[in-house]
Amino acid sequence: MLNRRYVAALLALPALLGTAGLAQAQAFPAKNVRWVVPYPAGGGSDFLARTIGQQLASQVNQTILVDNKPGGNTSIAAAEVARAPADGYTILSADNGTMVFNSALYAKLPYNPDKDLTPVTLMGKFPMILVVGPGSDAKDAKDFVAKAKAQPGRINYGSAGAGSPHHLAMELLKVNAGLHLVHIPYRGAAPALADLAGGQVPAMMVDLAAGAAFIKSGKIRPLAVANPTRLAQLPDVPTFAELGFKGVEAAAQVGVVAPAGTPAEVVNTLQKQIATAINTPAVRQKLIDFGIEPVASTPKEYSDLIRSEVVRWHALIKKQKISLD
Repeated sequence: MLNRRYVAALLALPALLGTAGLAQAQAFPAKNVRWVVPYPAGGGSDFLARTIGQQLASQVNQTILVDNKPGGNTSIAAAEVARAPADGYTILSADNGTMVFNSALYAKLPYNPDKDLTPVTLMGKFPMILVVGPGSDAKDAKDFVAKAKAQPGRINYGSAGAGSPHHLAMELLKVNAGLHLVHIPYRGAAPALADLAGGQVPAMMVDLAAGAAFIKSGKIRPLAVANPTRLAQLPDVPTFAELGFKGVEAAAQVGVVAPAGTPAEVVNTLQKQIATAINTPAVRQKLIDFGIEPVASTPKEYSDLIRSEVVRWHALIKKQKISLD
């Protein structure tokens, strides 16, 4: 016969383990956190991670190590984080390329965005803006569309790269307005903007974070914003919806994800701490000034957004026969 004390101890074990697990979650993070950014230092995603990471470090009293791992349309960094221990100590800045576009643009990926990564929070959006260079005589977005329709296949547009939010935003306008424009992909927004300002390409979609200096200096002109509302920084620039192009809404959406299997308690702690950092007045204003719309969504809100974006953008990518294989 089993000793009664031994049986009592066995019965109490699950409760003790649960208490230990809860204490571990409450203590998170107990060491440095590695924050992987799938782009080079100096860009918008890097700025977002470093700005929020600095505030996060002061909140949790741990070092946040930002690690830039560019390449493969974010897939190199995504695959590395997907293989990391699911303990919350390795996280990834994931944009809509990582979580939405790549699975439609490539036949094979080194990671599965749905199965290998867990959404934590959407940090912010970089709304897209239709801009033209000094050589364009388009008075406004309606005029640009009219001129493009009158010259099918004769007007080029630049982008930050094939499969980028900038590229797909213009493809969305093409479908919506019935345009035939020729895509000229660049290696990043900076060289595309330089050629736009220099007159080598007449138009592109760009986010305010990348294009603000060119717009402020008058080197390029904004014609319309692909956002539900006008941007506070460009109050005189109408939305596409205002001009009759409903559904032309696009933004680079950058969130935080963790390896699949990360405990819910850890995911929730990460989300709350990152949201607190984003909503710190000084951080929030810094993001807005840079051209980012702060969000700080819950894990469920971010998951729901990804699912709806997959439906919308996969349909467009298929319709336009866009592939990066």
